[in-house]
Amino acid sequence: MADKPFRVLPKVTSDNEHFWRGGETGELRFLQCTSCGYLVHPPAPVCPRDLSRQLAPHTVSGRGTVATYTVNHQPWYPGLDPPYVVAIVEIEEQADVRLMTNVVNCDVEKVRIGLAVQVTFEQHDDVWIPLFEPAA
Repeated sequence: MADKPFRVLPKVTSDNEHFWRGGETGELRFLQCTSCGYLVHPPAPVCPRDLSRQLAPHTVSGRGTVATYTVNHQPWYPGLDPPYVVAIVEIEEQADVRLMTNVVNCDVEKVRIGLAVQVTFEQHDDVWIPLFEPAA
């Protein structure tokens, strides 16, 4: 679609498919250790807490908080018109799970550290990119 900005798309594999395709059903998914409950992101074969290899996709609430951000004014890609916000969002369920993302559907002047946000997805081919917008 012409109204979507250009995005460099990830290579979807069996190890990360849960994350990149969860948006098809509106779900933000991470691997979770079935032994201790720790969320693992980016995907890895072993839990860093208890070294268990028992990991399974787990759906989280999709809510989070802006930990830090910057406003980009440089036109790097066609269709991704500045200014736009590049942010690091902490996931509500586990603050050390952070995503580098864009804050969308919000004036750049209203974005701040501590802003409560919720996930929204932008589909490109068979990938759903998690972006965040101010929480309702």
